[in-house]
Amino acid sequence: MKTVFSPLHSRRNVKTELDGGLLIEPHEKPSRAETILSRVKSQALGEILAPEEFGLEPVKRVHTADYVTFLENCWEEWVAADKRGEAIPTFWVGRGMRHRVPKDIDGRLGFYSMGADSSISEGTWEAARASANVALTAQKLVAGGERAAFALCRPPGHHAHADVFGGYCFFNNAAITAQAFRDQGYERVAILDVDFHHGNGTQAIFYDRSDVLTISLHGDPDLVFPHFLGFEEETGEGEGEGYNLNIVYPPGTPYSKWSMGLETACQRIETFRPEALIVALGVDTFEEDPISFFKLRSADYLALGKRIEQLGLPTVFTMEGGYDVDAIGVNAVNVMQGFEGV
Repeated sequence: MKTVFSPLHSRRNVKTELDGGLLIEPHEKPSRAETILSRVKSQALGEILAPEEFGLEPVKRVHTADYVTFLENCWEEWVAADKRGEAIPTFWVGRGMRHRVPKDIDGRLGFYSMGADSSISEGTWEAARASANVALTAQKLVAGGERAAFALCRPPGHHAHADVFGGYCFFNNAAITAQAFRDQGYERVAILDVDFHHGNGTQAIFYDRSDVLTISLHGDPDLVFPHFLGFEEETGEGEGEGYNLNIVYPPGTPYSKWSMGLETACQRIETFRPEALIVALGVDTFEEDPISFFKLRSADYLALGKRIEQLGLPTVFTMEGGYDVDAIGVNAVNVMQGFEGV
């Protein structure tokens, strides 16, 4: 399987994340991607390719133009306002307030964000753009005849809405990939999100559409981020009614129980009969992940990859979460090797 990777991911190297009332070293850091890349190489998974440049039009098929412009200019405007730290939102649109874009950079940070977990600093824009290009290059490979491709995206994407960043995500790589397939004539596309956290951005982007099936297996949002989306009663609306599926698990879930939901998801995908599949691949379901509460083990990711392969679909894997850096490479590559039957 070919892997697409950009060293520009390292341009996003923020130093602060607000967690528990403290500014800590971010969980989402450059070593995540480098650890996975090292494992791809050591296991001889396949050729490693640099991404092509696709411009911003495919991104704007998913994200609003004003949001894209905000991300492009945020850091320069923050510095120009004589801010001394990294750009962290501290104000948000509350209930009863007007949803309008302020002129002040602090206000715009709050308007376009969902939380204070995702600092912006120099290089974030370049890394986010490169991550989208990684996903689009993998999509091009699969549309061109490859059975599957691994988009080693960083930063991740599945929490990003059409006009909101957060959860370490800026551009929704899985959604951009799905829309690219649709724009190239694929009538039905499925997104299977196996990250520990709900793919809230992906759900929101396609919630009223029937051409893209969105499925997410994740920890109970009553207990974990993103808190305000991801419940099982959310099944789509309008034309999209019945085309969103959330499968929610409690703390301590092992693969033996998690895989039951995976089977439900796979059966729903088979019924939908998509022409392509995007797997939003998070391995923060791992038993030792520092910000999650599932109990999957490294060998379980081989089984996950095997089950996805049995769907028999052209497949793009977009890298999402996974924060136990020592194991993230093994677990992510295990999914690819399970898919390949290695």
